[in-house]
Amino acid sequence: MRAAEGSPIAGIPGFLARVGRHTVAAVRETGYAAVLTGEALMWLAVGARRRQPVRVSAIFAEAMETGVRALPIVTVLALTIGVMLAVQGIHTLAQFGAESQVTTGIALSVVREFAPLITGILVAGRTGSALAARIGTMRISQEIDALRVMGIAPVRFLVTPALVAMVVMVPCLAFWADAVALLGGGLYVGLELGMSLSAYFDRIFAALTTDDLLHGLGKSAIFGLLITVIGVVNGAMVSGGAEGVGRASTRAVVHAISALVVTDMLFVLVLTR
Repeated sequence: MRAAEGSPIAGIPGFLARVGRHTVAAVRETGYAAVLTGEALMWLAVGARRRQPVRVSAIFAEAMETGVRALPIVTVLALTIGVMLAVQGIHTLAQFGAESQVTTGIALSVVREFAPLITGILVAGRTGSALAARIGTMRISQEIDALRVMGIAPVRFLVTPALVAMVVMVPCLAFWADAVALLGGGLYVGLELGMSLSAYFDRIFAALTTDDLLHGLGKSAIFGLLITVIGVVNGAMVSGGAEGVGRASTRAVVHAISALVVTDMLFVLVLTR
């Protein structure tokens, strides 16, 4: 007997088929990302011996685009976050008469969580999408095939410089965001509680440890790796012309932000308990 069309039983095989297709596609993309990362690191290690060194000029160009040109927007967002944390912290602690303890909350929240995560999300939206669009456009126009014909390894030429620049510059941006957000919080705390900046930063430095700083910067380096790999994978799998490039850019941002949030949660579960 066959189930009637539109019945729940009839829809189960189709649902399972879709789940299977999506699972296979996810496993394939994950495997491709792992191979891509390994190949990029391999070229970084042995490229000079194979007479195809990773170009330092390309790394600096990527670092300028990823880090230096992102400083204005990172500064604005970090300053805003610092002030918001100070406002919410003072409002919450006022119920217990402990407004002066807001400095500890600001210090730990900014350095361990907010600065690395917001910086990673910003870079994913700004640089990750651009990387996916660039790789996708090169794939559609067959420029990647042209590189292979000329004997140039596309991963060494396109991926490794972006990967190195991202792993270096995202922690640098996060460190800058730490400083700006803490300053923003200090300015509001000074206005609201009459605390001087010197006293504020004395309390900040007393509340923080080296482990707190390394926790945030370590996450930022991993975020940079994830953003680069996800952007390249989505760009390399483009199909369908210009419309496909647009879809890949959007998909790269969504996947990168999701990966950052999940990774941040895992860091918190493993290292903060």
